Amino acid sequence: MIQTVGNHLRRGLASVFSNRTSRKSASRTDSDNMADGEGYRNPTEVQMSQLVLPCHTNQRGELSVGQLLKWIDATACLSAERHAGCPCVTASMDDIYFEHTISVGQVVNIKAKVNRAFNSSMEVGIQVVSEDLCSEKQWCVCKALATFVAHRELSKVKLKPTVPRTEEEKTEHSVAAERRRMRLVYADTIKDLLANCVIQDDLESRDCSHMVPAEKTRVESVELVLPPHANHQGNTFGGQIMAWMENVATIAASRLCRAHPTLKTIEMFHFRGPSQVGDRLVLKAIVNNAFKHSMEVGVCVEAYRQEAETHRRHINSAFMTFVVLGADDQPQMLPWIRPQPGDGERRYREASARKKIRLDRKYIVSCKQAEMPLSVPWDPSNQVYLSYNNVSSLKMLVAKDNWVLSSESNQVRLYTLEEDKFLSFHMEMLVHVDTAQAFLLLSDLRRRPEWDKHCRSVELVQQVDEDDAIYHVISPALGGDPKPQDFIILASRRKPCDTGEPYVIALRSVTLPTHRETPEYRRGETVCSGFCFWREGDQLTKVSYYNQATPGVLKYVTTNVTGLSSEFYTTFKACEHFLLDNRNDLAPSLQTL
Repeated sequence: MIQTVGNHLRRGLASVFSNRTSRKSASRTDSDNMADGEGYRNPTEVQMSQLVLPCHTNQRGELSVGQLLKWIDATACLSAERHAGCPCVTASMDDIYFEHTISVGQVVNIKAKVNRAFNSSMEVGIQVVSEDLCSEKQWCVCKALATFVAHRELSKVKLKPTVPRTEEEKTEHSVAAERRRMRLVYADTIKDLLANCVIQDDLESRDCSHMVPAEKTRVESVELVLPPHANHQGNTFGGQIMAWMENVATIAASRLCRAHPTLKTIEMFHFRGPSQVGDRLVLKAIVNNAFKHSMEVGVCVEAYRQEAETHRRHINSAFMTFVVLGADDQPQMLPWIRPQPGDGERRYREASARKKIRLDRKYIVSCKQAEMPLSVPWDPSNQVYLSYNNVSSLKMLVAKDNWVLSSESNQVRLYTLEEDKFLSFHMEMLVHVDTAQAFLLLSDLRRRPEWDKHCRSVELVQQVDEDDAIYHVISPALGGDPKPQDFIILASRRKPCDTGEPYVIALRSVTLPTHRETPEYRRGETVCSGFCFWREGDQLTKVSYYNQATPGVLKYVTTNVTGLSSEFYTTFKACEHFLLDNRNDLAPSLQTL
């Protein structure tokens, strides 16, 4: 059987490397082929092109980020309204990293489209590219994700679902649910991390004579919301508020560095409430902390209607990171800042914590799959983002449309996919068991040895939360290697958030200081693997297993690095028998997972 499976794999691999463009997965539909054609355009896509004029620029002759934010918000809002068919307001904006500045005379091309619609909100993806008309060169300036809420005055809005057609659209549609999950817990996550994060600072050892008092950077400005600042319903444009925020933040940063700073990052923020024409917006900014080459500025926006009002509504708060670029476009050293006792010192230390969290989030969430190391250190400061990366990586692998059917045996299909640095496998079968029960049974990796004889033992190391757990998996030795393998696996599970979506169990390697590599085992690693379960009918489930192998494990191409052995078919059929034999199992341990 092992030799037969190996021959199947070699034939499958040969077909992938020699003729991968000519063969498509049996599940590829005609509509997908049409979607890949040049004539297809997403129905929610909106494009805006703006020539940067002197009136749009700052002191350096570069496009003001505030102006860019207004254009970004307007384009995204038009895309959201095209899908919703009614007015929409900005609810939140994810992290924005500005990679390039834009000079006067260049063109800004902004493209926005709805990635996914939920009940009354939708995620809009935005891409900003600058274009030099003389050289015809183009640069990616930034990418952004915004959440918009559809709003009608007399009736509740229920948005129609988006229908993804291309591979890119399917990927964004699938991952949007995971990003929404992360946004909903973002505020609590940051609060918990700031409360538990230990920050090492050198406030007492610094030379205070060369420090700039934080109070010197404080800025307060008021803006009256006029009709040009609002939509036809009288709600202030989110982009306009962001532009005013960028203005006061830039002033605060300038007071520290005595130069013209450049905005590099805007951290994720939410609009806590609406603002209307006639509101007075009070914008406050202060430098929270200055690092060697960057500084964090905190901005707060409050609103009131009349001068006699004592109560002010909190509209939103944001944190912006600035640098000062020299003649060589490299960040310059900044002066230290001396925080005020009390709240000033709290903001100072929280800024240090946010910097670490921000770097972790950018590294884990934003980098490409090929750039991720196999094992990422797990700790409380990055657990939310590792869980996000774990699930989204598997969903992106599932959305690939160029899987090749290599072989089929006993109603089990084996697909392969060669792409970039990875060789991926996909097993698929139908099982007569309830989908939710199959999901629960396979969620607990401690039961893996019951059906996979090549998985020797599984220990639950830590139950992180209801949906995430870390396991220590031990499997037998490979080939002539006398040592058995062990793995530290983060298992993240997700229930479907919409009809037709799968249950997901995502698996990836992490490192733990409590479970370092030992001489007894050879440490194995996996970057992306897991199960998906689709409901095909009453008591009928399509079970799919995916695994992404790296060049380092290709010599074990007939072995799955998380325990599924080279006997793909027999092991997968054993999994089917396990599900059938335990389909009525309602043990408390399963119910509480």
